[in-house]
Amino acid sequence: MTLHISYPAELPVSERREDLMAAIAANQVTIIAGETGSGKTTQIPKMCLELGLGENGLIGHTQPRRLAARTVAERIAEELGVDIGQEVGFQVRFTGEVSRNTKVKLMTDGILLAEIQRDKLLRKYNAIIIDEAHERSLNIDFILGYLKRILPQRPDLKIIITSATIDPQRFARHFGSEEEPSPIIEVSGRTYPVEIRYRPLSQPAGGAAGDDDVAASEDELEEDRDPLDAVCDAVDELAQEAPGDILIFFSGEREIRDAAEALNGRIQSNRRLAGTEVLPLFARLSLQEQHKVFHPGSKRRIVLATNVAETSLTVPGIKYVIDTGTARISRYSHRTKVQRLPIERVSQASANQRSGRCGRVSDGIAIRLYSEEDFESRPLYTDPEILRTNLAAVILQMTAMGVARGPKDVENFPFVEPRTPAPSTTASPSCASWAP
Repeated sequence: MTLHISYPAELPVSERREDLMAAIAANQVTIIAGETGSGKTTQIPKMCLELGLGENGLIGHTQPRRLAARTVAERIAEELGVDIGQEVGFQVRFTGEVSRNTKVKLMTDGILLAEIQRDKLLRKYNAIIIDEAHERSLNIDFILGYLKRILPQRPDLKIIITSATIDPQRFARHFGSEEEPSPIIEVSGRTYPVEIRYRPLSQPAGGAAGDDDVAASEDELEEDRDPLDAVCDAVDELAQEAPGDILIFFSGEREIRDAAEALNGRIQSNRRLAGTEVLPLFARLSLQEQHKVFHPGSKRRIVLATNVAETSLTVPGIKYVIDTGTARISRYSHRTKVQRLPIERVSQASANQRSGRCGRVSDGIAIRLYSEEDFESRPLYTDPEILRTNLAAVILQMTAMGVARGPKDVENFPFVEPRTPAPSTTASPSCASWAP
Protein backbone atom coordinates (compact mmCIF):
# COMPACT_ATOMS: atom_id res chain seq x y z
CA MET A 1 0.00 0.00 0.00
CA THR A 2 1.32 3.44 -0.97
CA LEU A 3 1.03 5.88 1.89
CA HIS A 4 -0.25 9.38 1.23
CA ILE A 5 1.99 11.60 3.35
CA SER A 6 0.98 15.18 4.02
CA TYR A 7 1.91 17.68 6.72
CA PRO A 8 -0.44 20.06 8.56
CA ALA A 9 0.51 23.56 7.42
CA GLU A 10 -0.18 25.10 10.84
CA LEU A 11 2.58 23.12 12.59
CA PRO A 12 5.97 24.89 12.85
CA VAL A 13 7.82 21.64 12.12
CA SER A 14 6.14 21.46 8.69
CA GLU A 15 7.81 24.74 7.70
CA ARG A 16 11.24 23.21 8.43
CA ARG A 17 10.47 19.93 6.65
CA GLU A 18 13.14 20.25 3.95
CA ASP A 19 15.86 21.22 6.46
CA LEU A 20 14.89 18.39 8.79
CA MET A 21 14.82 15.75 6.07
CA ALA A 22 18.16 16.93 4.70
CA ALA A 23 19.76 16.72 8.16
CA ILE A 24 18.35 13.24 8.83
CA ALA A 25 19.54 11.99 5.43
CA ALA A 26 23.05 13.44 5.83
CA ASN A 27 23.79 12.48 9.45
CA GLN A 28 23.72 9.31 11.49
CA VAL A 29 22.57 11.26 14.56
CA THR A 30 20.31 14.33 14.42
CA ILE A 31 19.11 16.39 17.39
CA ILE A 32 15.77 18.16 16.87
CA ALA A 33 14.90 20.78 19.49
CA GLY A 34 11.60 22.61 19.65
CA GLU A 35 8.91 23.73 22.04
CA THR A 36 6.05 21.42 22.87
CA GLY A 37 3.28 21.59 20.31
CA SER A 38 5.63 22.24 17.38
CA GLY A 39 4.70 18.88 15.83
CA LYS A 40 7.96 16.97 16.36
CA THR A 41 6.36 13.83 17.76
CA THR A 42 3.81 13.25 14.99
CA GLN A 43 5.58 14.66 11.92
CA ILE A 44 9.18 13.38 12.25
CA PRO A 45 8.13 9.70 11.75
CA LYS A 46 6.31 10.73 8.56
CA MET A 47 9.46 12.46 7.30
CA CYS A 48 11.41 9.27 7.99
CA LEU A 49 8.85 7.33 5.94
CA GLU A 50 9.20 9.83 3.10
CA LEU A 51 12.98 9.27 3.20
CA GLY A 52 12.37 5.53 2.76
CA LEU A 53 13.60 4.57 6.23
CA GLY A 54 10.69 2.22 6.85
CA GLU A 55 11.33 0.01 3.81
CA ASN A 56 14.07 -2.34 5.02
CA GLY A 57 13.44 -2.13 8.73
CA LEU A 58 11.26 -0.57 11.37
CA ILE A 59 11.21 3.06 12.43
CA GLY A 60 11.23 2.74 16.22
CA HIS A 61 9.72 5.66 18.10
CA THR A 62 10.01 5.69 21.90
CA GLN A 63 7.84 7.54 24.43
CA PRO A 64 8.38 7.82 28.19
CA ARG A 65 4.76 6.85 28.95
CA ARG A 66 2.34 4.14 27.79
CA LEU A 67 -0.48 6.65 27.34
CA ALA A 68 1.66 8.74 25.00
CA ALA A 69 2.85 5.74 22.94
CA ARG A 70 -0.69 4.58 22.24
CA THR A 71 -2.14 8.06 21.64
CA VAL A 72 0.67 9.17 19.32
CA ALA A 73 0.38 5.94 17.30
CA GLU A 74 -3.35 6.54 16.84
CA ARG A 75 -2.74 10.13 15.74
CA ILE A 76 -0.04 9.23 13.18
CA ALA A 77 -2.18 6.38 11.81
CA GLU A 78 -5.14 8.78 11.48
CA GLU A 79 -3.03 11.35 9.60
CA LEU A 80 -1.73 8.66 7.23
CA GLY A 81 -5.21 7.22 6.71
CA VAL A 82 -4.34 3.71 7.90
CA ASP A 83 -5.67 1.43 10.61
CA ILE A 84 -3.72 1.23 13.84
CA GLY A 85 -1.65 -1.95 13.87
CA GLN A 86 -0.98 -1.87 10.13
CA GLU A 87 1.65 0.57 8.79
CA VAL A 88 1.65 2.28 12.21
CA GLY A 89 1.58 0.18 15.36
CA PHE A 90 2.38 0.41 19.04
CA GLN A 91 3.65 -1.83 21.81
CA VAL A 92 3.46 -1.13 25.52
CA ARG A 93 3.55 -3.38 28.56
CA PHE A 94 0.77 -6.03 28.42
CA THR A 95 -0.66 -4.86 25.09
CA GLY A 96 0.18 -3.77 21.57
CA GLU A 97 -0.91 -3.77 17.95
CA VAL A 98 1.91 -4.55 15.53
CA SER A 99 1.76 -6.54 12.28
CA ARG A 100 4.10 -7.65 9.48
CA ASN A 101 3.09 -4.49 7.59
CA THR A 102 4.17 -2.16 10.39
CA LYS A 103 6.74 0.47 9.42
CA VAL A 104 6.47 2.86 12.37
CA LYS A 105 6.42 1.29 15.82
CA LEU A 106 5.57 3.44 18.86
CA MET A 107 6.72 1.98 22.16
CA THR A 108 7.82 2.87 25.64
CA ASP A 109 11.50 3.20 26.52
CA GLY A 110 11.19 0.02 28.59
CA ILE A 111 10.04 -2.02 25.59
CA LEU A 112 13.11 -0.98 23.59
CA LEU A 113 15.37 -1.88 26.52
CA ALA A 114 13.75 -5.32 26.70
CA GLU A 115 14.33 -5.83 22.96
CA ILE A 116 18.04 -5.06 23.37
CA GLN A 117 18.38 -8.26 25.41
CA ARG A 118 17.24 -10.30 22.38
CA ASP A 119 18.70 -8.13 19.61
CA LYS A 120 22.00 -6.60 20.77
CA LEU A 121 22.50 -4.45 17.65
CA LEU A 122 18.80 -3.69 17.08
CA ARG A 123 18.99 -5.17 13.56
CA LYS A 124 15.21 -4.98 13.04
CA TYR A 125 15.39 -1.15 13.10
CA ASN A 126 16.90 1.18 10.53
CA ALA A 127 15.86 4.32 12.41
CA ILE A 128 15.19 5.01 16.08
CA ILE A 129 13.52 8.19 17.35
CA ILE A 130 14.04 8.91 21.04
CA ASP A 131 11.25 11.34 21.89
CA GLU A 132 11.06 13.63 24.94
CA ALA A 133 14.77 13.07 25.61
CA HIS A 134 14.86 16.15 27.83
CA GLU A 135 12.91 14.22 30.49
CA ARG A 136 16.15 12.34 31.19
CA SER A 137 14.55 9.28 32.75
CA LEU A 138 16.88 6.45 33.68
CA ASN A 139 15.60 4.44 30.71
CA ILE A 140 16.29 7.31 28.31
CA ASP A 141 19.81 7.85 29.64
CA PHE A 142 20.54 4.14 29.41
CA ILE A 143 19.23 3.92 25.82
CA LEU A 144 21.26 6.98 24.75
CA GLY A 145 24.42 5.45 26.22
CA TYR A 146 23.77 2.07 24.62
CA LEU A 147 23.03 3.60 21.20
CA LYS A 148 26.28 5.55 21.32
CA ARG A 149 28.12 2.29 22.01
CA ILE A 150 26.61 0.35 19.08
CA LEU A 151 26.65 3.12 16.42
CA PRO A 152 30.10 2.15 15.05
CA GLN A 153 28.75 -1.37 14.45
CA ARG A 154 25.53 -0.04 12.86
CA PRO A 155 26.60 2.69 10.40
CA ASP A 156 23.24 2.26 8.61
CA LEU A 157 21.20 3.06 11.73
CA LYS A 158 19.71 6.55 11.93
CA ILE A 159 19.25 8.05 15.40
CA ILE A 160 16.95 11.04 15.91
CA ILE A 161 16.78 12.67 19.33
CA THR A 162 13.86 15.03 19.86
CA SER A 163 13.79 17.35 22.83
CA ALA A 164 12.11 20.47 24.07
CA THR A 165 14.42 23.46 24.12
CA ILE A 166 16.13 22.16 27.27
CA ASP A 167 19.89 21.73 26.93
CA PRO A 168 19.97 20.00 23.49
CA GLN A 169 23.70 20.80 23.34
CA ARG A 170 24.32 18.08 25.95
CA PHE A 171 22.87 15.44 23.59
CA ALA A 172 24.84 16.87 20.67
CA ARG A 173 28.11 16.59 22.63
CA HIS A 174 27.20 13.10 23.83
CA PHE A 175 26.93 11.68 20.31
CA GLY A 176 29.64 13.90 18.83
CA SER A 177 32.33 15.75 20.73
CA GLU A 178 33.05 19.17 22.17
CA GLU A 179 34.77 20.13 18.90
CA GLU A 180 32.29 18.43 16.52
CA PRO A 181 28.87 17.98 18.16
CA SER A 182 26.03 16.30 16.31
CA PRO A 183 23.84 18.74 14.35
CA ILE A 184 20.96 20.47 16.16
CA ILE A 185 17.90 21.64 14.22
CA GLU A 186 15.85 24.22 16.12
CA VAL A 187 12.09 24.38 15.49
CA SER A 188 10.04 27.25 16.86
CA GLY A 189 6.97 26.26 18.82
CA ARG A 190 4.37 28.59 20.27
CA THR A 191 2.16 30.26 17.70
CA TYR A 192 0.40 32.81 19.93
CA PRO A 193 1.61 34.83 22.94
CA VAL A 194 0.89 33.54 26.45
CA GLU A 195 0.18 35.88 29.37
CA ILE A 196 1.58 34.64 32.71
CA ARG A 197 -0.42 35.53 35.83
CA TYR A 198 0.89 34.78 39.32
CA ARG A 199 -1.76 33.98 41.94
CA PRO A 200 0.08 32.65 45.04
CA LEU A 201 -1.90 30.92 47.79
CA SER A 202 -1.03 33.79 50.15
CA GLN A 203 -2.93 36.18 47.90
CA PRO A 204 -6.73 36.58 48.06
CA ALA A 205 -8.70 35.67 44.95
CA GLY A 206 -9.28 38.29 42.30
CA GLY A 207 -6.03 39.74 40.99
CA ALA A 208 -2.29 40.21 41.20
CA ALA A 209 -0.64 40.90 44.54
CA GLY A 210 -0.24 44.62 45.10
CA ASP A 211 -3.31 45.70 43.10
CA ASP A 212 -5.20 48.44 44.96
CA ASP A 213 -8.60 46.88 44.38
CA VAL A 214 -7.56 43.54 45.88
CA ALA A 215 -5.29 44.76 48.64
CA ALA A 216 -5.79 42.59 51.72
CA SER A 217 -5.31 43.24 55.38
CA GLU A 218 -2.62 41.46 57.38
CA ASP A 219 -5.30 39.25 58.94
CA GLU A 220 -6.49 38.13 55.48
CA LEU A 221 -2.95 37.23 54.41
CA GLU A 222 -2.16 35.49 57.68
CA GLU A 223 -3.37 32.10 56.44
CA ASP A 224 -2.84 30.72 52.93
CA ARG A 225 -5.83 29.74 50.83
CA ASP A 226 -6.65 26.07 50.49
CA PRO A 227 -5.07 24.81 47.21
CA LEU A 228 -8.43 23.53 45.92
CA ASP A 229 -10.03 26.90 46.63
CA ALA A 230 -7.18 28.55 44.71
CA VAL A 231 -7.79 26.26 41.73
CA CYS A 232 -11.52 27.04 41.77
CA ASP A 233 -10.80 30.78 42.09
CA ALA A 234 -8.47 30.58 39.07
CA VAL A 235 -11.18 28.80 37.05
CA ASP A 236 -13.66 31.54 38.01
CA GLU A 237 -11.12 34.15 36.86
CA LEU A 238 -10.68 32.41 33.49
CA ALA A 239 -14.45 32.04 33.10
CA GLN A 240 -14.57 35.82 32.67
CA GLU A 241 -12.27 35.57 29.64
CA ALA A 242 -13.20 34.43 26.15
CA PRO A 243 -14.54 30.84 25.98
CA GLY A 244 -11.89 28.14 25.79
CA ASP A 245 -10.78 24.86 27.34
CA ILE A 246 -8.69 24.87 30.52
CA LEU A 247 -5.83 22.48 31.38
CA ILE A 248 -4.95 22.19 35.09
CA PHE A 249 -1.79 20.41 36.31
CA PHE A 250 -1.81 18.37 39.51
CA SER A 251 0.75 16.18 41.26
CA GLY A 252 -1.26 12.96 41.25
CA GLU A 253 -4.47 10.99 40.82
CA ARG A 254 -5.78 11.66 44.31
CA GLU A 255 -5.41 15.43 43.87
CA ILE A 256 -7.21 15.19 40.52
CA ARG A 257 -10.18 13.36 42.02
CA ASP A 258 -10.48 15.88 44.87
CA ALA A 259 -10.29 18.77 42.40
CA ALA A 260 -12.91 17.21 40.10
CA GLU A 261 -15.36 17.03 43.01
CA ALA A 262 -14.67 20.65 44.02
CA LEU A 263 -14.91 21.97 40.44
CA ASN A 264 -18.19 20.18 39.72
CA GLY A 265 -19.62 21.97 42.75
CA ARG A 266 -18.23 25.32 41.58
CA ILE A 267 -19.65 24.83 38.07
CA GLN A 268 -23.16 24.51 39.49
CA SER A 269 -22.83 27.86 41.28
CA ASN A 270 -21.21 29.84 38.44
CA ARG A 271 -23.49 30.43 35.47
CA ARG A 272 -20.52 31.38 33.30
CA LEU A 273 -19.34 27.77 33.63
CA ALA A 274 -22.73 26.20 32.91
CA GLY A 275 -22.40 23.06 30.79
CA THR A 276 -18.64 22.78 31.37
CA GLU A 277 -17.28 19.22 31.38
CA VAL A 278 -14.58 18.15 33.85
CA LEU A 279 -12.25 15.45 32.47
CA PRO A 280 -9.39 13.73 34.33
CA LEU A 281 -6.23 12.56 32.55
CA PHE A 282 -3.78 10.18 34.18
CA ALA A 283 -2.12 6.90 33.24
CA ARG A 284 -4.48 4.52 35.10
CA LEU A 285 -7.61 5.73 33.31
CA SER A 286 -9.34 3.36 30.92
CA LEU A 287 -8.70 3.81 27.20
CA GLN A 288 -12.27 5.03 26.67
CA GLU A 289 -11.93 7.73 29.33
CA GLN A 290 -8.57 8.86 27.92
CA HIS A 291 -10.10 9.18 24.46
CA LYS A 292 -12.60 11.75 25.71
CA VAL A 293 -9.74 14.19 26.35
CA PHE A 294 -8.37 13.91 22.81
CA HIS A 295 -11.70 14.17 21.01
CA PRO A 296 -13.27 17.48 22.10
CA GLY A 297 -16.98 18.05 21.57
CA SER A 298 -19.14 21.15 21.70
CA LYS A 299 -18.91 21.64 25.49
CA ARG A 300 -16.27 23.71 27.24
CA ARG A 301 -13.81 21.41 29.01
CA ILE A 302 -11.65 21.55 32.10
CA VAL A 303 -8.93 18.87 31.82
CA LEU A 304 -7.27 17.79 35.08
CA ALA A 305 -3.91 16.18 34.34
CA THR A 306 -0.69 14.99 35.91
CA ASN A 307 2.61 15.92 34.30
CA VAL A 308 1.80 13.36 31.57
CA ALA A 309 0.33 16.38 29.72
CA GLU A 310 3.43 18.49 30.29
CA THR A 311 5.44 17.31 27.30
CA SER A 312 4.40 13.86 26.07
CA LEU A 313 0.91 14.75 24.90
CA THR A 314 -0.75 17.79 23.37
CA VAL A 315 -4.35 18.07 24.51
CA PRO A 316 -6.27 19.73 21.64
CA GLY A 317 -8.14 22.99 22.05
CA ILE A 318 -6.43 24.25 25.22
CA LYS A 319 -6.65 28.04 25.59
CA TYR A 320 -5.85 28.39 29.31
CA VAL A 321 -3.52 26.65 31.77
CA ILE A 322 -3.55 26.58 35.58
CA ASP A 323 -0.29 25.37 37.14
CA THR A 324 -0.34 24.25 40.77
CA GLY A 325 3.47 24.17 40.61
CA THR A 326 4.02 20.67 42.00
CA ALA A 327 4.65 17.13 40.77
CA ARG A 328 5.54 13.74 42.18
CA ILE A 329 9.24 13.19 41.54
CA SER A 330 10.92 9.87 42.21
CA ARG A 331 13.85 10.10 44.64
CA TYR A 332 15.96 7.52 46.43
CA SER A 333 16.33 7.97 50.18
CA HIS A 334 19.80 6.97 51.34
CA ARG A 335 18.56 7.03 54.94
CA THR A 336 15.61 4.63 54.53
CA LYS A 337 17.04 2.81 51.48
CA VAL A 338 13.75 3.09 49.57
CA GLN A 339 12.65 4.84 46.39
CA ARG A 340 10.02 7.49 47.22
CA LEU A 341 7.61 9.66 45.24
CA PRO A 342 7.48 12.92 47.22
CA ILE A 343 5.52 15.93 45.99
CA GLU A 344 8.00 18.66 45.03
CA ARG A 345 8.02 22.06 43.36
CA VAL A 346 8.58 21.71 39.62
CA SER A 347 11.58 23.34 37.96
CA GLN A 348 11.47 26.52 35.89
CA ALA A 349 11.78 24.43 32.73
CA SER A 350 8.77 22.30 33.70
CA ALA A 351 6.75 25.40 34.61
CA ASN A 352 7.54 26.88 31.19
CA GLN A 353 6.56 23.61 29.50
CA ARG A 354 3.23 23.73 31.31
CA SER A 355 2.46 27.35 30.42
CA GLY A 356 3.45 26.56 26.83
CA ARG A 357 0.49 24.20 26.57
CA CYS A 358 -1.81 27.13 25.86
CA GLY A 359 -1.30 29.60 23.03
CA ARG A 360 -1.81 26.95 20.36
CA VAL A 361 -5.26 28.01 19.13
CA SER A 362 -5.20 31.72 20.12
CA ASP A 363 -3.65 34.05 22.68
CA GLY A 364 -3.36 32.08 25.91
CA ILE A 365 -3.32 32.76 29.65
CA ALA A 366 -1.37 30.68 32.18
CA ILE A 367 -2.15 31.13 35.88
CA ARG A 368 0.56 29.99 38.28
CA LEU A 369 -0.62 29.35 41.83
CA TYR A 370 2.67 30.59 43.27
CA SER A 371 4.57 33.87 43.24
CA GLU A 372 7.04 35.15 40.67
CA GLU A 373 9.72 35.14 43.37
CA ASP A 374 8.95 31.48 44.03
CA PHE A 375 9.32 30.73 40.31
CA GLU A 376 12.66 32.52 40.07
CA SER A 377 13.99 30.66 43.13
CA ARG A 378 13.31 27.24 41.59
CA PRO A 379 16.06 25.20 39.89
CA LEU A 380 16.35 25.78 36.14
CA TYR A 381 15.93 22.10 35.25
CA THR A 382 14.63 18.96 36.92
CA ASP A 383 17.47 16.71 38.07
CA PRO A 384 17.97 13.78 35.67
CA GLU A 385 16.69 10.55 37.21
CA ILE A 386 20.18 9.07 37.25
CA LEU A 387 21.16 11.70 39.84
CA ARG A 388 18.25 10.88 42.18
CA THR A 389 17.88 7.12 42.11
CA ASN A 390 19.49 3.95 43.40
CA LEU A 391 21.45 2.39 40.56
CA ALA A 392 21.18 -1.20 41.80
CA ALA A 393 18.36 -2.00 39.35
CA VAL A 394 20.13 -0.56 36.31
CA ILE A 395 23.37 -2.34 37.25
CA LEU A 396 21.50 -5.65 37.39
CA GLN A 397 19.87 -4.86 34.05
CA MET A 398 23.21 -4.00 32.47
CA THR A 399 24.62 -7.26 33.78
CA ALA A 400 21.66 -9.23 32.40
CA MET A 401 22.16 -7.61 29.00
CA GLY A 402 25.84 -8.44 28.98
CA VAL A 403 27.07 -4.85 28.74
CA ALA A 404 28.55 -4.86 32.24
CA ARG A 405 30.44 -7.60 34.08
CA GLY A 406 31.75 -5.54 36.97
CA PRO A 407 31.90 -2.11 38.60
CA LYS A 408 34.40 -0.76 36.07
CA ASP A 409 32.12 -1.59 33.16
CA VAL A 410 29.30 0.36 34.81
CA GLU A 411 31.54 3.34 35.58
CA ASN A 412 32.80 3.39 31.97
CA PHE A 413 29.35 3.12 30.39
CA PRO A 414 28.74 6.23 28.22
CA PHE A 415 25.88 7.79 30.19
CA VAL A 416 24.84 11.29 29.07
CA GLU A 417 25.55 12.60 32.57
CA PRO A 418 27.42 9.95 34.60
CA ARG A 419 27.46 9.88 38.36
CA THR A 420 30.73 9.83 40.24
CA PRO A 421 31.35 7.11 42.82
CA ALA A 422 30.72 8.19 46.39
CA PRO A 423 33.62 7.89 48.84
CA SER A 424 33.50 4.48 50.47
CA THR A 425 34.95 3.24 53.72
CA THR A 426 34.80 -0.38 52.62
CA ALA A 427 37.56 -2.18 50.78
CA SER A 428 35.23 -3.08 47.93
CA PRO A 429 33.01 -0.09 46.98
CA SER A 430 29.67 -0.84 45.39
CA CYS A 431 28.49 0.91 42.25
CA ALA A 432 25.05 1.07 43.82
CA SER A 433 26.41 3.60 46.30
CA TRP A 434 27.18 6.18 43.63
CA ALA A 435 26.32 9.69 44.74
CA PRO A 436 24.99 12.63 42.70
